[in-house]
Amino acid sequence: MSKAKIGVLGLPWDGASSYLKGTADAPQAIRQAFQSPHSNQWSERGFDIGAPGAFTDLGDLVLSADPATCRRQVESGIADVLDHGFTPLVFGGDHSLSYPVLRAFKGRRPAFQVLHFDAHSDLYDDFEGDRYSHACPFARVLEEGLVQRLTQVGIRTMNDHQRAQASRFGVRVHYASQWSGDIDLLPGVPIYVSLDVDVLDPAFAPGISHREPGGLSTRQLIDALRGIDAPVIGADLVEYNPRADVAGQTGAVMGKLFKELIGLLIEVGA
Repeated sequence: MSKAKIGVLGLPWDGASSYLKGTADAPQAIRQAFQSPHSNQWSERGFDIGAPGAFTDLGDLVLSADPATCRRQVESGIADVLDHGFTPLVFGGDHSLSYPVLRAFKGRRPAFQVLHFDAHSDLYDDFEGDRYSHACPFARVLEEGLVQRLTQVGIRTMNDHQRAQASRFGVRVHYASQWSGDIDLLPGVPIYVSLDVDVLDPAFAPGISHREPGGLSTRQLIDALRGIDAPVIGADLVEYNPRADVAGQTGAVMGKLFKELIGLLIEVGA
C-alpha cells in the first residue's frame, strides 16, 4: 500500500464544452453522490474512503469565465496541490481541463504516461475553431511532450483526422468494439488516469453531454481500474453533466467512481 497523501479538488468549469453546458455543476453533485446514504463509502479495493484522513477535500478552484485565464488558474492551482505533496484527484468540469492539469505536473513529477478512458479521442488539432476545446486537450498535451505515452480505452468516435493524429503522436488506442480487457501500458512507468464518464454506454450513465452508444459497462470500467498495479501519480474524473441526468442514475455512478479512484490512489498512489 502506498503512503500517498490524497487531495481532491473540484474544477467547476464548462467553458470549452462544444454541445451542452452543465459539467460545471459536477463537482458539488459528485460530493453529494459520494456522501449519499444510498450506499456506503467503502471501495472495492477494501478501503473506507469515508474514514478520517482517507483524503483531503481541497474544495473547488474559483475559475474565470475567460478560457485563457481559467487555464492559467487551473495550472497554478494544481501546481500548488502538487507542491504541498498531494496526489490529486481532480474532478470537473469538461475535459479541456486535463491539459492545464497535466502542464502543472511538468518538472514536479517524474516522467509518466496517461491512461485515458473516453468515448472520444480528444485529439482534434482544433474543434470548431477552438484549439482548447474539450475535444482537443490531448493534442495539446502531446504537442508539448508532457507525457511519455497516451493509451486510450473505450474510443468509438474516431474519424480520419483523429486517426492521423493518433498515428502522428504514437497513441495506443483500444477501441470499445475490440477491447478484451487488456490494456497496453508502458511497463514500469507511472500512470496518470484521465476518466471521462462517457466512456460508459449511456445506458449506464445518461447524465453526459455527448451520448455515444456502444460503450463500456460500469463493471468493465471498475474492473479496468482495479487491474492497475503501477504507481499512479494522479487522476481526473470529468464530463458528468447533472443537468442531463436521469433520476440521479449517473450521479450514483460518479459517486462509485469517486470511491474507486480514491481507493486506487490509496493502494498504488505515488
